[in-house]
Amino acid sequence: MFNAIRQSARSANLVRATRRPANVASPLRAFPSVRTLVTKRYTQDHEAVVFDDATGVGIVTVTDYAQSSLGDVVFVELPAVGTVVKQGDQIGAVESVKAASDIYAPVSGTVKEINETLSTQPGLLNKSPEIDGWLCKIELSDAQEITSLMDDAAYKAHCEH
Repeated sequence: MFNAIRQSARSANLVRATRRPANVASPLRAFPSVRTLVTKRYTQDHEAVVFDDATGVGIVTVTDYAQSSLGDVVFVELPAVGTVVKQGDQIGAVESVKAASDIYAPVSGTVKEINETLSTQPGLLNKSPEIDGWLCKIELSDAQEITSLMDDAAYKAHCEH
C-alpha cells in the first residue's frame, strides 16, 4: 500500500510539472504557411520578368547584358499605368549615347505600376538594371506565358552565341 501512495504522488508531481501557468504563452506558435514561387525568365530581346505566383505580378527589367550593350542610358520611355499589353508588344524605349532600343512586353497583361524614378534618373538602368532600374510591373493575364520564355541556363547560352 505504501508503494501505491508513493506511485500516486509521483504521478501527481509529473502532472503538475507539465502544467504551465495561465499567464505564460505556449513556446510553440503556429504560423500560416505561405507558398510563393518566384520565377525569373528572359526574352531573346534581353528583357526579363520576375514573376511572383502569389501576386500574379511580373516585374519587367532589361538584363545586365542589354544595358552593357547599350552604354550610358540617357532616356527611358515607359508605358502608361493601366495599359493592356500582349506578349511581344512594344511597351517603351531606351535611348543611350550609343543607340536607341525598343522594349517589348515579355508577358501579356495590364501595366500596374511603372518605375517613375527612371524619368529623372535613367542611369539607374546602367547601375542596377534588374533591381533599382526595373521598368514596370505587369499583372499577367496568362501565367502560362512564363513557360515560353528562357530560364537562366538558356539565356546564358543565348548570350554566348
